[in-house]
Amino acid sequence: MEESRKTRLSYDSSGFVSVTDIVPGVILDIRYYSTDNFIGERIDGYDEPIALLTKEAALALKNASEEIKKRGLCFRIYDAYRPQTAVDHFVRWAEDLNDIRMKETFYPDVPKKDLFTLGFIAERSGHSRGSTVDLTLYDTINKKDLDMGAAFDYFGEISHSDYANLSPEQLNNRSCLQGVMVRHGFTPLREEWWHYTLRDEPYPQTYFSFPNKHL
Repeated sequence: MEESRKTRLSYDSSGFVSVTDIVPGVILDIRYYSTDNFIGERIDGYDEPIALLTKEAALALKNASEEIKKRGLCFRIYDAYRPQTAVDHFVRWAEDLNDIRMKETFYPDVPKKDLFTLGFIAERSGHSRGSTVDLTLYDTINKKDLDMGAAFDYFGEISHSDYANLSPEQLNNRSCLQGVMVRHGFTPLREEWWHYTLRDEPYPQTYFSFPNKHL
């Protein structure tokens, strides 16, 4: 990850809000508070299973949510603000090549030693700037997630947002998610279909590390 601009670390949560206070009807599925993640344990810094975002990102997500609600959909959020302490936990795990307990589920085709060079793990994450969210679409009528062709946090080419070898339904679902997020000010990440960052994020050079818990 390029670090050409000077960055700083902050513990000031005053510019953040709880997503559920701003976006009604959103489903929270905070995987890093649980053991259902690529490490297999609760991640440092996730003190509560909540989603925090900068006020600006939360308001943009609210507008996107209002659009998809008209189609019988809502957002399921896997992750939002991520403390730097959590990113540090990821890095320590990636350096321990013997810990492969979740390999078959999350990275069956990728050697763990390559996770850094392939960009799956980095020492800094846009999530720690507070305006990035990982999410999918949930069908509120049929009570199920839309099929995106690959699970959240699956390390592989199939997770790329431009991966084309999918069914028409899966391609349409990804296009639907990307379309609504882009229309409301978010930018997708090529490597992860679920990952979106507010285009005009308010803290582009600040990485936060206060705990993920109610403010």
